[in-house]
Amino acid sequence: MNDDLKLVFAGSMGAGKTTAIGAISEIAPITTEAANTDRTEFDKEQTTVAMDYGEITLATGEKLRLYGTPGQVRFRFMWPILAAGALGAVILIDNSRPDPLADLALYVEAFRPLARAGAIIVGVGRMDRCPRPSLEDYADRLADLDIVVPVMPADVRRRDDVLNLLEVLLQHIEATWAFGDDGGDGGLSFSAALGAGS
Repeated sequence: MNDDLKLVFAGSMGAGKTTAIGAISEIAPITTEAANTDRTEFDKEQTTVAMDYGEITLATGEKLRLYGTPGQVRFRFMWPILAAGALGAVILIDNSRPDPLADLALYVEAFRPLARAGAIIVGVGRMDRCPRPSLEDYADRLADLDIVVPVMPADVRRRDDVLNLLEVLLQHIEATWAFGDDGGDGGLSFSAALGAGS
C-alpha cells in the first residue's frame, strides 16, 4: 500500500483553506499566494493562485498530504488536478458570504465524485458572527443534491477544530469503505490515525 495519503481543502476565497492547512501542518506550509487583483469577489489582499501544501505524519506512520485549492472560480481548472487521487476533501464554507448555500452547491458539484463516495466533510466557519444558514439548512441542501456527508461548525484558526474535521472525515470514509464496494482495502486504521498529530 502507498504510504502517502492525500486530502484536499476546497472552498470559496477567504473560507480559510490556507489557514486550516497552516494550523495543522507539521512542516511550514507551501503557499502560492499572490496579490488579489479581483476585489469583486472578496476584498482580500492576497489569494491562492495554484495551491497550498502541508503534511501530517499519522500514528500509522503514513504521510497525510494536504492540498488547498485556489478559491476563485476562475482558477477552477486546478480543482480536478489537485483532487486526482485524493482520499477525500474538506469543503470549507464561510457563513458570512452573501449566499453560502450556493457556495456549498458549487463546491459539492465540483467535487461530486468524492461527494458521491461519502469522502467529503463540510466545515462551516464564522457561524458565531452569522448563525444563518444553520447546519440543518446545509444538511437539507446536501439532501437536495443527493449527498449525505457530515456538516460541522469549524474555526479553522483553531488546530483542534481542523483536526476534528479530519478525524470525522476519516471515520466517515472508513465507515463508507466498511459498507461499500468502492475499492477500499479496509487496512487503514483511521480511528487513531491522527493521534500523532494531536
